Amino acid sequence: MKKRVVLGLSGGVDSSVAAVLLKEQGYEVIGLFMRNWDSTTNNDVLGNPDIDDDVCPQEKDYQDALAVANKIGIELHRVDFIEEYWENVFEYFLNEYKKGRTPNPDIMCNKYIKFDAFIKHAEQFDYDYIAMGHYARTVTKDGVVKMLRGVDSNKDQTYFLSQLTKEQLEKTLFPVGELTKQEVRDIAIKYDLATATKKDSTGICFIGERDFNKFLSNYLPNQDGSMVTLDGKVLSKHHGLMYYTIGQRKGLGIGGSNDYSNEPWFVIGKDLEKNELIIGQGFHHETLYSDSCLVEDVNLLNVEKFSGELKVSAKFRYRQADNDCYISFKDDNLFVRFEKDIRAVTPGQAAVFYLGDECIGGGFIKEAYKDNKKRKY
Repeated sequence: MKKRVVLGLSGGVDSSVAAVLLKEQGYEVIGLFMRNWDSTTNNDVLGNPDIDDDVCPQEKDYQDALAVANKIGIELHRVDFIEEYWENVFEYFLNEYKKGRTPNPDIMCNKYIKFDAFIKHAEQFDYDYIAMGHYARTVTKDGVVKMLRGVDSNKDQTYFLSQLTKEQLEKTLFPVGELTKQEVRDIAIKYDLATATKKDSTGICFIGERDFNKFLSNYLPNQDGSMVTLDGKVLSKHHGLMYYTIGQRKGLGIGGSNDYSNEPWFVIGKDLEKNELIIGQGFHHETLYSDSCLVEDVNLLNVEKFSGELKVSAKFRYRQADNDCYISFKDDNLFVRFEKDIRAVTPGQAAVFYLGDECIGGGFIKEAYKDNKKRKY
């Protein structure tokens, strides 16, 4: 009998081609479209019913997924994970901003929705595997599953999958992980799929193409404060610390001054107690660099708790070049020592670790340090 795969069919080209590849490989494929956000309902709950929902066109995505399913001859089912998404992704997103941190909702969506709620829902189909259109790979050797980077280094998505467990990965297929994006497009064109030339989605679904600051202000109240230099001089006003991230240049609105050089200004820190945004001049401002950090909510794959240091490469944001680091346990957290100072290591962002092409998991940055002193973020 054919093995059965339940595929997350999103209405994008990657999951569409994943469906084609699985059928070519002889699997019985069932598509499952996830609806994770209901702007009208959620905004009514928060007293913001007037936010435009057309910017996140989930209905169009569903119609594209349905067109692909009909084209290649597979079932497509639709499921709402709105409540799960709200509780596990959106509330986390808001809470991180309240703390002055920079969240990564895509990682939480994978952890709690695409590889948890999805798997539980898929059980009714008596599946052998689930599958997603992520650019990642898995290999199993001696009964141990490992997650490897996608072949296309520019599209590799293991950073966003770093909170998955071995149990989740053991039942997961990533059909496009061995392909480049161009190869995926070529297959979609060959099969005349409705998604063949569809643009990749960008940003967070519940924000879509909206103005980010305007969207966030509907859920978190603005609290104006001062933009200050390291020596405390007030240069301007900010409209809420949540709108800024460490290393940011755009949107500061600081004009020229006879007191300072013409170098651009960047966010170099936040003082939550004083509600101050700390700014400094120069992309390479020394305050932006740290030599180590502490990582919490650690999830490691195939790595047992060890003593001493383990040399790894690490990413502290998506598509960042690999950084050579040394990790060691500090209670349940990881202390990460950088081989070279790294710019804009930001609390709330994910730290993801690799041994060669193998992603061994990661966690979230709690604090960053320079010369044994906590950075004032």
